[in-house]
Amino acid sequence: MHQNYYFLRQLTQALQPKLTGMHVATCFSQNKDELIIGFAKEKEELYIRAMLTSHFAALSFPNEFRRARANSVELFEPTIGQTVEGIVQHENERSFYLMLSNNMLLLFKLFGNRSNIILYEDNASVTLFHKKFESDLELNPLQMHRSLPQNYEAFAAAGGNLKKIYPTFGDIPALYLEEKGYKQQPVEEKWEMVQEVLDLLLAPESYYIIRLEGKLRLSLLPLGEVLQQIASPIEALNTYTRTYLSETGFERQYEQAKQQLSKKLHASQSVLEQSEAKLKELRHDRSYSQTADIIMANLTNIPPRATQVELYDFYTDQNRTFKLKQDETPQKQAERYYRKAKNQHVEVKQLEEKIERKLEEVIIFEDALTTLSEAKDYKALKNFLHDYAHLLTTKQKAQQEIPFRLFETEGFKILVGKSAKNNDLLTQRHTYKDDLWLHAKDVSGSHVVIKYQAGKTIPVTVLEKAAQLAAYYSKRKSDSLCPVLYTPKKYVRKPKGSAPGAVAVDREKVLLVKPENPFERKV
Repeated sequence: MHQNYYFLRQLTQALQPKLTGMHVATCFSQNKDELIIGFAKEKEELYIRAMLTSHFAALSFPNEFRRARANSVELFEPTIGQTVEGIVQHENERSFYLMLSNNMLLLFKLFGNRSNIILYEDNASVTLFHKKFESDLELNPLQMHRSLPQNYEAFAAAGGNLKKIYPTFGDIPALYLEEKGYKQQPVEEKWEMVQEVLDLLLAPESYYIIRLEGKLRLSLLPLGEVLQQIASPIEALNTYTRTYLSETGFERQYEQAKQQLSKKLHASQSVLEQSEAKLKELRHDRSYSQTADIIMANLTNIPPRATQVELYDFYTDQNRTFKLKQDETPQKQAERYYRKAKNQHVEVKQLEEKIERKLEEVIIFEDALTTLSEAKDYKALKNFLHDYAHLLTTKQKAQQEIPFRLFETEGFKILVGKSAKNNDLLTQRHTYKDDLWLHAKDVSGSHVVIKYQAGKTIPVTVLEKAAQLAAYYSKRKSDSLCPVLYTPKKYVRKPKGSAPGAVAVDREKVLLVKPENPFERKV
């Protein structure tokens, strides 16, 4: 209802004494679809901030406004220095204009997603704020008053149809009347009910910030869930606009961040699955040399220019389907596979490294999405966007920021911090209350985390391997035995002002292990 005629009527009445006599000191835009008009008189200042986007249009009236040093552009320059001589609200219309000195008018046309501001000089339109609405140049602000036959005779003839007689009501007054049983009443009673509502709209007791059908609204009537009750239309509009932008800004930025992270998580998971399938094929299913042997043994059984053929695999004593290149002879393909076989161990190592990187990325993105889900307000989201900005930019930068080594055993992931600073990142950002946290006792070393899996108990063998890693990546690496403490992450806290990597631990248990990396291949 913030652009409803009845609200604008109250708003312009409240603005009249404030703006009259002030001169236009500045008029500029520094954000797309936003116009700032600054007024001044002696030591007083008042700004009109007109946000006219396609999804939301509203005015607000800050007492001060800091202009950006760059990326702002002057607009409506002829108005600078002109004095406001009055404000005219159009009758039964969602528009008003400022009368300025030197026969200038500044029209505020507040028609939802087609809202605009137009400057007139000597009763002729000069320029538009939104140039895409070119037809607005044909508007005549002196002829935009709308006379409506709102008497009892017309009302009775229309059978009390509100849209026909009171199109300026909008949905909130109509819902207000409906809740009071309007539809069931005879015409005479409906007329009386409408007059009572009109009295409230023309002289509202308060202005209400409400939530109606899940949406934040500004209302002249107490309807739905009343969140705030405000005495001034100017303050009401300021509060509504600020709250609306905060809520919708949160939702929009939250969804954008969630979509970006989900997209990157999906991409990493896809590459991971492809790489794991390829590695499995190289390690367990078929080597390049075996494939080449089978092709060479079946040269006479392969039709010319075939793209797929079923051949007998004498290694497994089964038939097997082979994909071939149409423009390459079977002999050439076999030669290519023999060459690949020579470098197969290199490809296996590269795939292993790639899989490790992608596993790290998957954990990073999963943890970020979990943290994002805990951001329930704009402040928390703002902190998240600051802390995780590196994940919302380029993939290369995200890879550089991975603060841990990754190991996997028996379906459990073990994360090992790479440095004191990265220990903090690992424990504070990538570890949650039910994860198991480990550290070599009484010496500096890496934080180690076993990622919790719902419904699964961490096996002793996994715990021992993680403890060995905690000992191995510590100052006790050379000891024959090392005590390693472990506890759920919820009992680990970071004291304020403590050094990087330093934490306080409660309810710890200790395990004695040999410092080694159980995942290193023994030569």
